[in-house]
Amino acid sequence: MMSVEELYNIEINKSERLRALILIGLLGLEALFLLVIYFFYREEYLQIFNTHISIYAILIFTVIIIIYEYLVHYSIGKSKFYFQNPRFFSYFNSFSEVSLLSLLLIVIVEYSSQTIILQSPATLTYFIFIVLSTFRLNFKLSIFTGTLASFEFILISIYYSTYFANTPIDNVYPNLSGMQYLGQGLIMIITGIAAGFVADLIKKKMVISWNNIKEKNAVIDLFGQQISPQIADNILKNHNELFGARKKVCIMFLDIRQFTPFVERHQPEEVVAYLNTLFGFMIDIVQSHHGVINQFLGDGFMATFGAPVSIGNSSQHATDASQKIIDEINSEFNKGNIPKTRIGIGLHYDEAVTGNIGSSIRKQYSITGKVVIMASRIEQLNKKYNSQLLISEEVYNQLKDTSQNAFIGLGSSKIKGSEKLVSLYKAV
Repeated sequence: MMSVEELYNIEINKSERLRALILIGLLGLEALFLLVIYFFYREEYLQIFNTHISIYAILIFTVIIIIYEYLVHYSIGKSKFYFQNPRFFSYFNSFSEVSLLSLLLIVIVEYSSQTIILQSPATLTYFIFIVLSTFRLNFKLSIFTGTLASFEFILISIYYSTYFANTPIDNVYPNLSGMQYLGQGLIMIITGIAAGFVADLIKKKMVISWNNIKEKNAVIDLFGQQISPQIADNILKNHNELFGARKKVCIMFLDIRQFTPFVERHQPEEVVAYLNTLFGFMIDIVQSHHGVINQFLGDGFMATFGAPVSIGNSSQHATDASQKIIDEINSEFNKGNIPKTRIGIGLHYDEAVTGNIGSSIRKQYSITGKVVIMASRIEQLNKKYNSQLLISEEVYNQLKDTSQNAFIGLGSSKIKGSEKLVSLYKAV
């Protein structure tokens, strides 16, 4: 599984390439609109500049920057240098884009002897570079872009401000001294800071999303397909539930009766199909009642209710799930989907030790304790009482009155491996 840093670098690569394509489209569109404006306002344009150098320079700049951005887009996908130095490349790219625009302004002023271009909408192109710096998801880089644009614009404007004295259209575009230039430069810096905050917020959201995905994948690796989405969500909210702890749980042991004779009479493919049909709806029922199937035991399984997370009355959930499984088996038999099938289910409620057991490479969430042994032994007593569902007194005492009415007491029974008598209840 890739780390957050690796995912971040991959996303930055994609964003940088997308940014280059967006710049190509925006600058091409800008050049097209300028041509349209020039076509309709040619006389006014010549009154200001007295030469076509401005429109030519803008078109040449657009072609140069489009070629440059195409090379950027290509280099990100092919160049090893970019992948080894992504931060340097981003700063260099930002410096190049802003400086190319500044060079364009210098060329226009030098060849037209007019500084009016510094007060025209063309200078707003700086803001395109600043806003699109958010694609790099780097707070400092956005501020760098805004500050660089501001510095170069103010420097050019102040240096060429003396030309205003000779401009024949002072009455139309008066010399505002440094006020306008400093103000616009300040807005560029502020825009860079704002873009930086946006980039940083997007980055944090992405990191949170990646961490959530990483945590979910960790849960999937740990539990496989044993848990329901609801339990998975609760695990993510309660990380401490995964660490070693003592918890009160209800353990279910389920066994398919007469399975060995069935195997002897049927082909392997038929046996697998039979088990898949049974376990298919059994798993769904256990999970829908907030249970976790910890392990399959060939012709049965062990499930836990109340761990790794506790959702309501675990004994009630386990009992409801058990009764639902028995009803579903009868329903499937009546439909002709499975042969006549009997099962044995044992439920016991007590304290268990829960937690991850294993190495750093492979871990398994395990339930250990006397409660597991007792539930297994109770399940085996179904053969003695010719029943399909037996529960301990600890489980019975936690059931709702309506659920208790579905059971009859069997008195105390001796459990194998235990000196203590256990009170059992059988489903009617």
